Amino acid sequence: MKWPAFLFCTTAACSPLAMPATAVAGCDAQSGGNTVALVELYTSEGCSSCPPADARLSHLDRALEAGARAIPLALHVGYWDYLGWNDPFAQDAFARRQEWLVHVNHHATVYTPHFFVGGTEIELAPAALPAAVQKVNATRAAANIRVHARIGAPAQLVVDADATTAGRARPAALYVAVTENGLSSQVARGENGGATLHEDHVVRAWLGPFDLSAGAVHAQRTLALPAGWKRDQLDVVAFVEDPQTGAVLQAVSAASCARA
Repeated sequence: MKWPAFLFCTTAACSPLAMPATAVAGCDAQSGGNTVALVELYTSEGCSSCPPADARLSHLDRALEAGARAIPLALHVGYWDYLGWNDPFAQDAFARRQEWLVHVNHHATVYTPHFFVGGTEIELAPAALPAAVQKVNATRAAANIRVHARIGAPAQLVVDADATTAGRARPAALYVAVTENGLSSQVARGENGGATLHEDHVVRAWLGPFDLSAGAVHAQRTLALPAGWKRDQLDVVAFVEDPQTGAVLQAVSAASCARA
């Protein structure tokens, strides 16, 4: 699949996790030497087997060993909408990305719930996820990322991201995702009809790819902040990926600012 030079999903925007809406100093997060595991869950509110997987993503830290580093993303897809419920968080770009990841993993089936760790498809077995995170964490990072997020004008977020891949001959691409925690939906129809779903790490905006063909890239975007969004529940995630294999070379989250 050939990705467009710039893709922005306009259903969302963001502010840094755990930073109050009035913060102006911003958040400056820097990646480290070992690789942080990017955990992608492809999910849908129209899928009856997805809520348990959503809960696993919400409580990912409980499943991991002490010191493990992982960044969760919940990417909602809309191909189950025909069952009677339109997923309010679904974006076509996420379904296209899932199809691409399945292809580069040399598999053939797209389904939900569907986990990828570091760009590699994993089984739904409980032990598979922490084992995959541990394997990724044990590798030296092939990219370096800095992400800075700050509140600009009222109802705007300014995001700056820098990435480098020194000494790497293969192509690479930078992506920036905006996620939100503490979301809930009262599902009226479809396989989850009558249920109230609680979801975290839901991707609301998607920026990229930004090409690192010269070994470095700087990207800056100003995003609108919808009034109804909980700014203290939002996060900015940046990751660098091999566009040929889907392997995630490094990832960083603005949530690390809250832990500093």
